[in-house]
Amino acid sequence: MSRRLVFAGHRDGGQRQFVERPVPEIPDTSPAPLLAWARERLDRPLTVADLAARAAVSPATLHRRFRAELGTTPLAWLTAERVSLACALIERGEPRLDAVAKASGLGTTANLRALIRRHTGLTPSAYRERFASPGRTPAQKGR
Repeated sequence: MSRRLVFAGHRDGGQRQFVERPVPEIPDTSPAPLLAWARERLDRPLTVADLAARAAVSPATLHRRFRAELGTTPLAWLTAERVSLACALIERGEPRLDAVAKASGLGTTANLRALIRRHTGLTPSAYRERFASPGRTPAQKGR
C-alpha cells in the first residue's frame, strides 16, 4: 500500500515547476482620501451617511473606523473641521459672522457662536481680538 503513495519530489523533463501564488489584494481602509474629500466640501451639507456612502461602507463601519483610527466619531470630526475652518476665516479678517457660518458649513451665526465657544472657550469677537492677523482690519480684508 505505501509503495503506491510514494511519488518523486522532482518531475523529469527539465521544465521548472511553478505554482502561481497571487498576492492577495488588501483594500485600503485609510480614511485619508475620505477626509480630504470632506474637507473640500465643508461648506456644503454633509451627513455621516454621505461620508459612509463616499467610503463605500455602512455608517456603523464608518463609525468604527473613525473611532479606531481617529479616536472620534465622524460627526464630531466633521464639526471640529468646520469650527477650525471658521476660526481660520475669522483670523484672516472676515468681518461678517453670517459669511463665516455659511462658508464653514456651520449654518447660522447662533450655531457658529455656540460651537466656537464650545471648542475654543472664546466668543467669535474675543477669538478675533486674540488671533486675527495684526494690522489687518475688516475694511482691509480685500487688499
